Amino acid sequence: MGFELFIALRYLTSKRRQAFISVISIMSVLGVALGVGALVVVMGVYNGFSTDIRNKLLGANAHIILQSTVPSAFDLDEHGKSAYDAIAEKLQANPDVVAVAPFIYTEVLLSTARGATGLIVRGIDPKNASEALPMLRELDAGSLADITREKGVQGIIIGKELATRFALQVGNRINLMSPAGERTTAGFVPKIKTYRVAGIFRAGLNDYDNRLAFVSLDSARDLVGVPKGRISGLELYLKDPFQAKEISQKIEADLDFIYYVRNWIELNAGLFAALKLERIGMFIVLSMIILIGSFSIITSLVMLVMEKTKDIAILMSMGATAKSIRRIFMLQGTIIGMLGTFIGYAGGLGLSYLLQRYKFIELPQGVYTTDYLPIIISFSDTLLIGVASMFICFLATIYPARQAAKLVPTEALRYE
Repeated sequence: MGFELFIALRYLTSKRRQAFISVISIMSVLGVALGVGALVVVMGVYNGFSTDIRNKLLGANAHIILQSTVPSAFDLDEHGKSAYDAIAEKLQANPDVVAVAPFIYTEVLLSTARGATGLIVRGIDPKNASEALPMLRELDAGSLADITREKGVQGIIIGKELATRFALQVGNRINLMSPAGERTTAGFVPKIKTYRVAGIFRAGLNDYDNRLAFVSLDSARDLVGVPKGRISGLELYLKDPFQAKEISQKIEADLDFIYYVRNWIELNAGLFAALKLERIGMFIVLSMIILIGSFSIITSLVMLVMEKTKDIAILMSMGATAKSIRRIFMLQGTIIGMLGTFIGYAGGLGLSYLLQRYKFIELPQGVYTTDYLPIIISFSDTLLIGVASMFICFLATIYPARQAAKLVPTEALRYE
């Protein structure tokens, strides 16, 4: 152990004549600890919410969507074979693609005995829907297999919030009015189809649970009034959703110019940009707590320099250099910062563990994407918080250490 570190530790542990300096040092440690602990918990909450929203978005949406500028590009050919089959086979040959599913997208008006509302209807293939859409694997009620029926009224799967809003249960009937109607002698008549509620899903996102429904492809074609075999596009599901941007660029480069692709990252770019901005803003705001703690470090070190003027003069008379004196006080401030950082780590990680394990903070249902406060601790975020804390505390030691190094021994001992 160098003598600079020995003296720095001695100054921290020794009983001082000015107890007020010790109180300030303790407050410095607690200020840094409070800032670090708050940052650990808040960053964990932001990570938890972001991950939860992302998982729910991926559970209800495709990773990549392939569409065409020509509506008939996916229609049946002269042999009665779907034109998208060849494209689907080519896409499934890609080792990064897990599943490819056709879909139809349309907007309709839902009408029940309790009222009406706008609804987004997605036509899906029930054969691979459970593999492609994770949220349809476990329905709150009903079964995905009941979405198609050989005879009678076709089935529809609706969201939990929509079912609650209109008091709908499995087996109830609803009417969907499509803008694709027919012209008669009485004028334009919109197409109205009756459906039976076959299942109720819960995505966890209010917009999906309240405005999204699923029907079979054939039923969607009949509702929209398009030729047999027509689809809106293909949905692709990947092994790694975070590679969607790179994979979509490769897929688009291999297809004709009439096709274009979009991925889930760019479709939800605004949402994740807002979350990222809030996260950065909260990090800066909570870093102010650490900054306040660093001001206390400056105060305690300046007062310690004033108290230890005689000791500094004696050390310099015995051969200690200005560099050594400066290092003593920089080490002392750094130790205070380290103590505060580790105490903050212990408090923040401990509280995060309790929140994650026992979930004792409940959130209002229907307001947030989850019913409890989600916590996900990221190693990179935790490391960044510690580095930022230590850097701020180190900067706080520079001024007091330089002032101590500027003392002239003869001047300091003249009046002793």
